[in-house]
Amino acid sequence: MYRILEKEAVNALKNAVGALGWELPDKIKVEEPPSPDMGDVASSIAFQLAKELKRSPMEITQEVLGKIETPSIFEKVESKGPYINFFADYEKFSKLVLESLDEDYGTLESKNTKIILEHTSANPNGPLHIGHIRNSIIGDSLTRILQKAGYKVETQYYVNDMGRQIAMIVWGLLNLDYEMDETGKSDHEIGKLYFNVNEVMRAKPELKGEINGILKKYEKGNDEKLEELFKGVVEKCVQGIKTTSERLNVHHDAFVWESTFIKNGDVASILKSLEGRIKTNEVPYLDLEEYGIDKELILARSDGTSLYATRDLAYHLYKSNNSDKMVDVLGSDHKLAVKQLSIVLEMIGGKAPEVIFYEFITLPEGSMSTRRGVFISVDDLMDEAVERAMKEIEARRSDLTDDEKTEIAEKVGIGAIRYFIARLSPEKHIVFKWDEALSFERGCASIQYSHARACKLLEKAGISEAVDPSAVEDWVLEDPAEIELVKIMSKFTNVIEESARINRVHPVAQYAMDLAGAFNKFYKSVPVIGSDKEDLRLLIVDKARITIRNSLELMGIDAPDSM
Repeated sequence: MYRILEKEAVNALKNAVGALGWELPDKIKVEEPPSPDMGDVASSIAFQLAKELKRSPMEITQEVLGKIETPSIFEKVESKGPYINFFADYEKFSKLVLESLDEDYGTLESKNTKIILEHTSANPNGPLHIGHIRNSIIGDSLTRILQKAGYKVETQYYVNDMGRQIAMIVWGLLNLDYEMDETGKSDHEIGKLYFNVNEVMRAKPELKGEINGILKKYEKGNDEKLEELFKGVVEKCVQGIKTTSERLNVHHDAFVWESTFIKNGDVASILKSLEGRIKTNEVPYLDLEEYGIDKELILARSDGTSLYATRDLAYHLYKSNNSDKMVDVLGSDHKLAVKQLSIVLEMIGGKAPEVIFYEFITLPEGSMSTRRGVFISVDDLMDEAVERAMKEIEARRSDLTDDEKTEIAEKVGIGAIRYFIARLSPEKHIVFKWDEALSFERGCASIQYSHARACKLLEKAGISEAVDPSAVEDWVLEDPAEIELVKIMSKFTNVIEESARINRVHPVAQYAMDLAGAFNKFYKSVPVIGSDKEDLRLLIVDKARITIRNSLELMGIDAPDSM
């Protein structure tokens, strides 16, 4: 809704410039000034016109000001140096914002565009660990933002059931005297077996040939027992991953198995369509040097079995044919592979994906490896987060029942993890630190607490349902804290639009923190119950509650009513 101020300012400037007979710039620049003393919207249009008119910006500003008719949403328009500054009439603007802000606030009009968004897609050779979590949280949060922005989004998990890791696990089942604990979580049991096989392979590297033989047999598809083993391993691991994801509030609409594109002939069709471009030197490959890529793309192994790259091409062509746009969330080490993939996709009639590359998460003591068994599983991470949250809640709220404490601790612990990841741009490396992630002063808990405060205040006022704006008679805002809170609430849709445009989550995380900060300042400094402005201020509290909750929902974080 803040966009209304920008649009009204732009229209007023257009009319003024038109009345002066000057040619309009392609786009009139408006922005929020750095200080409220400088208004709510400022324009540098004088600088845009100065070169064409060959006059000073100060002169241009004064002439434009002389022709501006102040829109009704603004109290006044004045110059600050060469800038033209618009000051909102907060009696009218707050009424507009608070009357139109409903429970579904932030939902934008349908774009009639389908996006397939692939995220997580961890190899099914063990549990999700902290190294995977950034992919999951970025992907799931971005999905929520894009859906709120009006896109139809289908989320997919690409299941690599044809990789060497799965063949190694199958080899372990066939050759090692090892039994998985049926009472243990399935993905963790698969991970333990994978670790054991790696230890054997490290001692006897000559066994790698047996792994290659298993892969070749599986790809041919004429060994039912082997197919059942592969299927059983992958399904067990994926089931465990689904359980973990569900607790983390991460959702996938579809799990697409890599082997599908071998079995349905898509990989063979792609290789056939590339025949005129394929070169051979022991293995078939594409020379991409003319596209500025020195490294050739290998298309198959020397024994004729397919590679991940060709199966990934088939998967992306399938996504391209079934969506208007596809988005991938990938680690920064995939940049070369994505360049190769995008070039070849265009060769075969597909479109390139939009990719969000992220830097990895490490622990303070170093990097992680499933193969070496050095990692923190997401299950362990969530347990630790909830346990730490529980200790904090027990120290703060002895009045709660055990069930209430457990419910709040789960929401706070999971929220802490998700927010810690969402708050930074994907290009920044993260070192996961417990004290930062679970801070009740600076972390997600402070945002959740602002929501609980709003709920408590409404409960204290005897309000159990949405506050009715028609009960408000006086819409004049007097305190700077309430003006700032309404202003920040009005920006929610702008933030969603921008986050969806750039495929980024961290602007929403920053917005949620700013909103919570503005509400907490309002809560501490502005009297509500029993004040002359009680009806208006209770309405502000209720609308803040909705906006905080909806901003947290975009990051997959629950908003407790009590903390």
